[in-house]
Amino acid sequence: MADKEYILQEIRRTAVENGGVGLGTKRFSNETGIRETEWGRHWVRWSDALVEAGITPNEFITAYPDELLLQLLAELTRELNHFPLTRELRMKGRRDRGFPAEQAFRRLGSKSELAEMLAAYCQARPDLHSIVPLCLPHVLVKKEIVGQARLHVRIVGEVYLFKVGRHYKIGKTNSVGRREYELAIQLPEKGVLVHAIKTDDPSGIEEYWHKRFSNRRLNGEWFELSRDEVAAFKWRKFM
Repeated sequence: MADKEYILQEIRRTAVENGGVGLGTKRFSNETGIRETEWGRHWVRWSDALVEAGITPNEFITAYPDELLLQLLAELTRELNHFPLTRELRMKGRRDRGFPAEQAFRRLGSKSELAEMLAAYCQARPDLHSIVPLCLPHVLVKKEIVGQARLHVRIVGEVYLFKVGRHYKIGKTNSVGRREYELAIQLPEKGVLVHAIKTDDPSGIEEYWHKRFSNRRLNGEWFELSRDEVAAFKWRKFM
């Protein structure tokens, strides 16, 4: 049976090995062999043991609501002007007593999953739209790999976003390369393909984006879109 001083020493040792962050009870037990029945003889709560070992409350995981985690992550992303690295989450947690430990974010999923959750959260909040593009590089890596495997045999076309001057055209095609060439011939100004979404339902997905941006429609398939609206379209690789 481990005595109190030995348990405190193990809490400090494992915290140092974990970048200065105290472990949760399950991981602590797995790494040290010290079970709850042992440390529970000295403390009512695991948090009390951590505090006595010198691990401050902001350094161990508490049950933060998902929405609060995403809000705090959004604020840090805006502060850094990029999606945070793991070490940046840890540094923020050590500097700011009100910021959760890095493991609190880890429970939401992998880096790609967390970036995807944050992008969706920010897309629904007009005050956070500027953060969405900062998440996209981390989301698209995962979505492209998973999406290609899932949709390879079903994709029959693409819905594209084409820009000419300040205006954007949203259309559908079964060959985006050919369509880009056709538009280059037809239009008086030189344009650029901004993005294309692979899909098994080109007509339905084209209609979805036309309706979504209906208040921005100029004429036919032409729209005047904001930077955040373009980012929302570019966020989707497959639909």
